[in-house]
Amino acid sequence: MSGRITTPFGATSTAAEVIAGVDLSGHRAIVTGGSSGLGVETARALAGAGAAVTLAVRDLAAGERVAQDLIATTGNRQVLVAPLDLSDQGSVAAFVSAWSEPLHMLVDNAGIMATPLSRTPQGWEMQFATNHLGHFALATGLHDALAAAGGARIVAVSSVGHINGDVDFDDVNFDHRPYDPWLAYGQSKTANILFAVEAAKRWAADGITANALNPGRITGTNLGRHIGDIVNAPASFDPTSTDVSWKNIEQGAATSVLLAGSPLVEGVTGRYFEDCNEAGPHQPGVRRGVASYALDPEAAARLWQVSTDMIATTIR
Repeated sequence: MSGRITTPFGATSTAAEVIAGVDLSGHRAIVTGGSSGLGVETARALAGAGAAVTLAVRDLAAGERVAQDLIATTGNRQVLVAPLDLSDQGSVAAFVSAWSEPLHMLVDNAGIMATPLSRTPQGWEMQFATNHLGHFALATGLHDALAAAGGARIVAVSSVGHINGDVDFDDVNFDHRPYDPWLAYGQSKTANILFAVEAAKRWAADGITANALNPGRITGTNLGRHIGDIVNAPASFDPTSTDVSWKNIEQGAATSVLLAGSPLVEGVTGRYFEDCNEAGPHQPGVRRGVASYALDPEAAARLWQVSTDMIATTIR
């Protein structure tokens, strides 16, 4: 593939608009973090197009409430709920072992942002562990199910926050450098993109595509719930801003849904999208575009190995 991928859709397009007229009957999708925010609207659009959607969530009660709402609003009764805590590798392994069917769409949507320093029992920094390692273990664990589907798609929800930092391979867990919640978030979001780059390369022969995206700055989600816990939060995360670049949840889910289900991007892989189109290079001073380090194939291959080695320490 060459040239930047463009579609008729843009920043104000909604999830329903980008999937209108597409029939996903017979397709199965998993949406992590499917009980709130972008995950709900992503799942709603995919279910509305006929897909069987599994909401992979930490809070089963919240997931069940969302599932009933989606069934009622879409008329699609194939909306299921399953437990998944991405910060817990045991939970990821249990989810994977319970999955037995071909998987056509894996939307790695769940995430945490700018949390105060916390660690998993392994000592892993929580944002890296949740946003990247959990999804990495999920995708690699579901590889055979993705390959069995034929033409499966992985959608990694990253962020413009990736421009705040590359992956520090010498200290991914902030064991030695001072912890900065925004730097840690940026590192985890860069890792999401690098994962898509390497998965696209490794799994091309299996018919699996993988792309990453920036959903934009979204009002009405709980992603920013920790911002009040820290100082010096970037002004760009002020939900009271009148900046026209803010999106509602239906608009924020559009790029995820486009990459998961639209025929417009069939066969497209290893790329980073924003506003329903492939992003251009990041320009200093502008919170748009993709940083060159996030698409670096050598860094992507290194991250894959580092992630594999980290997860291997949790396997009994």
